[in-house]
Amino acid sequence: MKLFLGIVSVLVTAISGRRQQPFGPNGDGRANIVVILTDDQDLHMDSVDYMPLLKKHVIDHGTFYKHHYCSTAICCPSRVTLWTGRNAHNTNVTDVFPPYGGYPKFVVQGFNKNWLPLWLQAAGYSTYYTGKLFNAHTIENWNSPHPSGWTSSDFLLDPHTYQYLNASFQRNQHPPVSHEGQYSTDVLAEKAYGLLEEGVQSGKPFFLTVAPVAPHSNVDPFPVTGTPEDALKGIHMTAPISAERHKHLFPDAKVPRRSNFNPEKPGGASWIKRLAKLTDEVIEYNDDFYRARLQALQAVDELVEGVVTRLKDAGILHNTYIFYTTDNGYHISQHRLNPGKECGFEEDINIPLIVRGPGVPIGESQVVTAQTDLAPTFLKIAGAKWGWDGLDGSPVPLNEKELENAKKERQEHVNVEFWGRSIPEGKHRFSLDDGKIVDYGPNNTYKALRVVGPNYSLYYSVWCTNEHELYDLTTDPGQLNNIYSTSPSESEITFLGVPVSKLLPRLDALLMVTKSCKGRTCVQPWSVIHPVGNVKTLQGALNKRYDNFYASVSASVSFEKCELGYIIESEGPQEAVVFREGLSDDWLANGGL
Repeated sequence: MKLFLGIVSVLVTAISGRRQQPFGPNGDGRANIVVILTDDQDLHMDSVDYMPLLKKHVIDHGTFYKHHYCSTAICCPSRVTLWTGRNAHNTNVTDVFPPYGGYPKFVVQGFNKNWLPLWLQAAGYSTYYTGKLFNAHTIENWNSPHPSGWTSSDFLLDPHTYQYLNASFQRNQHPPVSHEGQYSTDVLAEKAYGLLEEGVQSGKPFFLTVAPVAPHSNVDPFPVTGTPEDALKGIHMTAPISAERHKHLFPDAKVPRRSNFNPEKPGGASWIKRLAKLTDEVIEYNDDFYRARLQALQAVDELVEGVVTRLKDAGILHNTYIFYTTDNGYHISQHRLNPGKECGFEEDINIPLIVRGPGVPIGESQVVTAQTDLAPTFLKIAGAKWGWDGLDGSPVPLNEKELENAKKERQEHVNVEFWGRSIPEGKHRFSLDDGKIVDYGPNNTYKALRVVGPNYSLYYSVWCTNEHELYDLTTDPGQLNNIYSTSPSESEITFLGVPVSKLLPRLDALLMVTKSCKGRTCVQPWSVIHPVGNVKTLQGALNKRYDNFYASVSASVSFEKCELGYIIESEGPQEAVVFREGLSDDWLANGGL
């Protein structure tokens, strides 16, 4: 107990950025925060367009951040990043299963004693959570240990997390309770309303997260024991199940037929470039799967209205931030892929973020934001310190002044990374071009960058197979034309008037920083390469005075081998290159992060 009190004391001293004042009956004036976190919701297949109540209550009253990204496109690693403010290479929670991921890995890494709910409590907030927290958080390990930092909680638990009609919830310190036969999102909604009422009555500003599993696949049940290989064999994913009242909706809805929908030519790298074209039978199934996802989101849409209505009735809607987002994106039929995530394509990493709240303008924003930015954002709203070394992001700009400044000053990059395999969801496996059927995509480990500037939009990746991808999304939004040159005989492509051969070493040097960055260097990676501070963007780095410097860089991003998790010995070179201002403009030195 003395140790626990000591930890709390340290947290209050280190994190609280304001002098505590007595709470009034309706809090101390600081804003409440409500997060609605869906599971596997796409942006690029237009799922948000099928949610009229989200539009009515949040989109039409707030800002839609069109360039918001997850850094790791799978549930548990992305959620750990969200709640710790750290990239997956800094949490080392990189999978949904042990030994590389899941709730047990989160605990072993020490984050149950050092994460957002504890920081917010130290800043004087009441904290509440209901729904899915992490994978491998089960009816067996729910109290060993219990997730810390929540004033009150009601968690969905494996192996029933993804069973829409057989959910198990676990309230505070009470044993799990089965809700067999009830619709999971409806059960969750009632629990959310109860926790919201607790927050209103707490006399403090509050933080509430509501995390439905929709539109994730239905899984009967989710494997929680054995090796990852056993889990892959035992996992049975089908289309999500909607509430009965929504099953008739959208009878004509189909996956949008855009340029990368089941393309004529294969693309990508590693196992993806070997995929066979989808058959008509598979496409029809995938359209049905897509329609089921839209139907499953309708109960979430109703939940959004229920939350907003209760905030309004309590007289606190004007002083509450509502964040609507998801853990990762999703693809169906793009790049010949069956339903799933885990890839670096835009469908998987570019995700919804919509914010309504005090001072938030109405409209869309093109500034670049990421899941690592959300914890610092919540801390800033709470009046707590947010710019400390353990955080890999920076606050999302929330008012007109901040958004305007962000156009000129905010970072333009996102770190993207993944380890392990890619799993197809639904009844169809991956079909390869040689006729083989495989249960998963192997060697799905990669490091990547997403860079979005005023007049450029790029994706650059290095796979554990040491294959490379470079896509110019300004001219190729479907990411079909890999412009990474592999042959000297290929005609030189130019970018912003610069040959791609000069662009690539700049991108690679930047990726060398972001793939292992920590804290400030994740937000300002160019400051590692150009410590004087005169280069802050890719366009700045393309200045011809740096041509000799970048041409002289010998170390590049590469892997020693493909791994299922983050094993640094297999991650290749780690040291960034540094440009030193001086007598020579191309003096090179290696420097650590």
